[in-house]
Amino acid sequence: MDNQVHNSIVSFIWGIADDCLRDVYVRGKYRDVILPMTVIRRLDALLEDTKEAVLDMKKMLDDAGVDNQWPALCSAAGQAFCNASPFRLRDLTSRAKKQKLKADFEAYLDGFSPNVQEILEKFKFRNQLDTMLDADILGAVVEKFISSDINLSPKPIYKDEAKTILKHPGLDNHGMGTIFEELIRRFNEDNNEEAGEHWTPRDVVELMADLIFLPVADKIKDATYSCYDGACGTGGMLTVAHDRLLTLAENNGKKVSIHLYGQEINPETYAIAKADMLLKGDGEEAEHISYGSTLSQDGNATLQFDFMLSNPPYGKSWKTDADKMGGKDDIQDSRFKTKLNDESELKMIPRTSDGQLLFLLNNVAKMKNNTELGSRIAEVHNGSSIFTGDAGSGESNARRYLIENDLVEAIIAVPENMFYNTGIGTFIWVLSNKKEERRKGKIQLIDATSMKSPLRKNMGNKNCEFTPEIRNEIVRIFTEMEESEVSMVLNNDEFAYWTITVERPLRLRVYPNREIPSETFKKAEELDIVKKALVSVPPETPKDDWTAFAKATKLKAAVLKKIRPFITEKDSTAKPIDEPDVDLRDTENVPFTYEGGIDAFMKNEVLSYASDAYVDEKKTAIGYEISFTKYFYKPVELREMSDILESLKALEKEADGVLAEIMEGVQ
Repeated sequence: MDNQVHNSIVSFIWGIADDCLRDVYVRGKYRDVILPMTVIRRLDALLEDTKEAVLDMKKMLDDAGVDNQWPALCSAAGQAFCNASPFRLRDLTSRAKKQKLKADFEAYLDGFSPNVQEILEKFKFRNQLDTMLDADILGAVVEKFISSDINLSPKPIYKDEAKTILKHPGLDNHGMGTIFEELIRRFNEDNNEEAGEHWTPRDVVELMADLIFLPVADKIKDATYSCYDGACGTGGMLTVAHDRLLTLAENNGKKVSIHLYGQEINPETYAIAKADMLLKGDGEEAEHISYGSTLSQDGNATLQFDFMLSNPPYGKSWKTDADKMGGKDDIQDSRFKTKLNDESELKMIPRTSDGQLLFLLNNVAKMKNNTELGSRIAEVHNGSSIFTGDAGSGESNARRYLIENDLVEAIIAVPENMFYNTGIGTFIWVLSNKKEERRKGKIQLIDATSMKSPLRKNMGNKNCEFTPEIRNEIVRIFTEMEESEVSMVLNNDEFAYWTITVERPLRLRVYPNREIPSETFKKAEELDIVKKALVSVPPETPKDDWTAFAKATKLKAAVLKKIRPFITEKDSTAKPIDEPDVDLRDTENVPFTYEGGIDAFMKNEVLSYASDAYVDEKKTAIGYEISFTKYFYKPVELREMSDILESLKALEKEADGVLAEIMEGVQ
């Protein structure tokens, strides 16, 4: 669709809000009317030509006493939905009385098939009718949407009867979806939505689709494929994925059938996604969109998919989901827990303040293993997913699971300000469980942060884009596994490390004559016994050896524990005891790639400075993190001192000249 036409439709619909709703609704509530009305008008436009056929079919079914009429009525409408009321939207504008308009409009809404009823319910549109009627704006809103100044129908509108002069081109399903997304973007921007609640720009989605489809384009067969998005929003990613896969198949002379699946927790965006599927004419696909939280109410728990794209919420709490799953520490969901080769448990539960990695694990759990292509995943995350969390944490364990199972093909750093409602940098994860031979055991990092084209006009926070040429270049670097200043191919163990706890023994010098507070013991006689024991220690007992001194007192361990803080001091020259000095405790991260491993690290980096140090092996943990800064950071070259001095001299001369001019003016 031509951009000018697209923008004019969006501007017209946006203008309806300003013209009709301004004095009735606060600005943040405009969407409660505009979005459902846009859907209703689109559905209405698709049903106009078959209205009589539907009414004839309904009369026949009523006369025959048929109860379940919807399949036949939808068939008569030629769509996956229908409206069995006697009205079209344009029939409702002539109502002079508000109550008559309300009754007929409600009858019109009630006439929609059950799949549309669910959409209206999630929009909570009926809740708006009384407000609109009280303010006497319902009729005006309806008139605006059926105005000849806008065309939400797939059929073109002409200025003349001969149909030679085009007034408005037809609006196809793709164009309608784009308009939905733009309206939602504007509403979100206007309402200052949270950074994580944003819509993925089309250029980013197209790059993601290319990354999962193009590497296997020559392997696409005459077959049925499935695409899934566990945080589908309005379904934009699924739409792009569908079109991209269909085009690739056609270019290769293949005929494919594509089934789309998704899940969305926001009722409004879920309603739009369902409506989008219905508008494409496939009621079955609309049923594939599940409502609810993917984390705690997985609507596709038993299914596996060929391709998966997603932009899950990041930096957003999932505590409610955790509570529904039994509490963060007791989650047993197999998507988020696994076992290592030694049968020990690996919990991949991140902190409840950010659940984005759980969406990636959800996708991994839905990968196909018994097909030639396996499954391919592209998912957008912020930087938290690649580096947040120490060794042994849920985030690190999730990365460990993904990398040790050799699922990660590449991670691509995206420029800042690529999204509408957030300027933060993001990363595209590309995963596959059927890697090419050359990619096995490796991960490609691509720094695409400088690969962008500025927009003429900002769209919210978005001030740049991936042009087709830039997308093609990123895909080329990926498919060729090119190594350069912006691309590195690294072995999986490059991202792994051990976190070791380095201990040093506690060394104590004894001062037996020091005062022990009376409140240390409940009874005075207990303290007397202790004092006698200390006095009775043979004088030759070394005071720099706590172990020997404690044994000589013949006191119980519990008593010694109470008095030790008062009669000892740390002394680096004293003999070590079988206990670590917590003040000297340290942790070190040892890369898997360190030659000789932990033993060599201790010898080279620690023991030469502290010969009594040792590793508490029980505390050793394995961690994984991916740092783009480590591999792509370029230090800024500092200016030579001579250049700085020359610049200062030049500024000084310039300042002297300006001062001289000022003084001449004063005189």
